[in-house]
Amino acid sequence: MPTTIRTTTLPSGEAVQALGQGTWKMGEDSRRRAGEVNALKLGLDLGITLIDTAEMYASGGAEEVVAEAIAGRRDELFLVSKVLPSNASRAGVARACENSLKRLRTDRIDLYLLHWPGSVPLSETVEAFEALKKAGKIRHWGVSNFDTDEMEELTGLRSGDNVQTNQVLYNLSRRGPEFDLGPWSRQRGIPLMAYSPVEQGALARNARLETIAARHNATAAQIALAWVMAQPGVIAIPKASSPDHVRQNVAALDIKLTAEDFIELDRAFPPPTRKRGLEMI
Repeated sequence: MPTTIRTTTLPSGEAVQALGQGTWKMGEDSRRRAGEVNALKLGLDLGITLIDTAEMYASGGAEEVVAEAIAGRRDELFLVSKVLPSNASRAGVARACENSLKRLRTDRIDLYLLHWPGSVPLSETVEAFEALKKAGKIRHWGVSNFDTDEMEELTGLRSGDNVQTNQVLYNLSRRGPEFDLGPWSRQRGIPLMAYSPVEQGALARNARLETIAARHNATAAQIALAWVMAQPGVIAIPKASSPDHVRQNVAALDIKLTAEDFIELDRAFPPPTRKRGLEMI
């Protein structure tokens, strides 16, 4: 286990872990279900108690995998799920949340996110989230795949400043958020939650990362993950479906990148010098 599990702080003041367990693409194949459940259980055993899922993942199948993994351990974890924009109306959010709660077999979601901006007015979605908070169905709410202008619109709404996080695509090969979204979010104390921090495994095969990894007796994937977690106010949520992968992700918490490492990484993966549209996968 890592010596310490770093945390970042939500605007509410609650500390959450800087490393979580992602579940995108879990629940899609019943033959893999037992392995996925066991991977999540191992992560919990190793102290990684933030789990991220969504109603979209395998049409609710990922939430059912999570339910099996957390059975009897609900109070140990910080549970994140997401509502589709097509369900983001007042009635739709309430219905979608109830369905997620049933699949997750829990009475509450710790952090409930709008998966990406849609056609329903943001003000209506925020009102629905606030109603869920009052009802005790969710503890916090946030968004996902929102760019800076969309965050500006959101925080200008009534109760919009209750947003707790913005989950976005962010890794060494997708550094666009660093130009304006990252600084804007840090200034307001709103953490970014980085999905696909190893670019769906593509960075695990990067020769430049392997060179740095050799100095740390680590893998390229661990270096990519350690870099994301080293960014201020960022939470990484990699998916792992095997015990070895889970252990490697947890071990990345103990990697201390040097100033030389950061210089080499900036050379290999240059930070943005202009505004880029927020990327999604």
